[in-house]
Amino acid sequence: MKQRLAILGSTGSIGMQTLDVCRRFPDRFEVEVLTAGKQAAELVKQALEFNPNMVVIGDESQYDFVSDALKSSDIKVFCGSKSIADAATVDSVDTVVLALVGIAGLEPAYAALKAGKKLALANKEVLVVAGELISKTAIENRAAIIPIDSEHSAIMQCLQGESSTAIEKIILTASGGPFRGFSKDQLQNVTLKQALAHPVWSMGNKITIDSATMMNKGFEVIEARWLFNVPAEKIDVIIHPQSIIHSMVQFVDGSVKAQMSRPDMRLPIMYALTWPERIAAPFQTGGINDIFSLTFEKADTETFRHLSLAYEAIKNGGGAPCVLNASNEVAVELFLNDKISFTGMQKMSETAMSHISAGVPGSIADYLALDNETRAYCQTLNIK
Repeated sequence: MKQRLAILGSTGSIGMQTLDVCRRFPDRFEVEVLTAGKQAAELVKQALEFNPNMVVIGDESQYDFVSDALKSSDIKVFCGSKSIADAATVDSVDTVVLALVGIAGLEPAYAALKAGKKLALANKEVLVVAGELISKTAIENRAAIIPIDSEHSAIMQCLQGESSTAIEKIILTASGGPFRGFSKDQLQNVTLKQALAHPVWSMGNKITIDSATMMNKGFEVIEARWLFNVPAEKIDVIIHPQSIIHSMVQFVDGSVKAQMSRPDMRLPIMYALTWPERIAAPFQTGGINDIFSLTFEKADTETFRHLSLAYEAIKNGGGAPCVLNASNEVAVELFLNDKISFTGMQKMSETAMSHISAGVPGSIADYLALDNETRAYCQTLNIK
């Protein structure tokens, strides 16, 4: 029986790679729902190829364009953020692939889990912002959360057949991004073009900037804390420039398991969709015969303060990670528009975390209110 998918954020990097996996396994996957934020033309193109039951365009001003383009089909067309969240609960869907970027993924993720769907999660912010609530919701509704990002997919694979009590340490690997080895002074003058030139991975602009600042890895620490129910003091980050080992788990007897593969996001996507089964990849993945060197370095948390801020947010608890995420989203958007410096992004998050009383949000509405408060505060800051 085919697995029926809702792909939220189908026009982004992860969404398009998910569709490539679906394209290669037409006997396994059926696309029921596609959603996009603003890329209406690409959404229409995907809809005409995969013929889903429904599509949603987040940008309401583009509803007419999408509706007109698909009027000769039987595809139902909706618009707006509420419709995207509703799309995560469609009865005919088995698995929701959440590839939306940023806080926009929170409500759809919560809705999918409340509906008991399997959630293939590529969005970091869902667990960063509201990890405790999201984890509780998944347990209450017996809904599985399967990580798509390569690091957490690696950890999940390493933990198969293992007891949680046997975990000594989770070790997240990081490529180091384009500024590995840079000093604080060197970071003062880096450009947007340099920051977007990731040495290993091909990703969207937001996550590429987060990788350059190491915020991405900080978010992954917070995610791992909730995905695997492991305290932050048992989660380490090391630099591994080759990005062949995606993460490791050290056990109480001193043994270490590492998951290795070529850096291709289709592999963790495929694992998430087919779990607990493992199937042959229909594309070239390579082996280890031509891997002659695997190197590791200590993460520089003094120069790349975003990583330290993530540990600080976990320690503070409550809404602190939500404040960190919201301030970072504002800062990254400003940086992408040349309105703040690379090091200014760090200063913005530090300032927000020290000035906003995060409290302990108890609902999705509380988290969204704190997110809005943080964004409004950050917009008042004059940080260059």
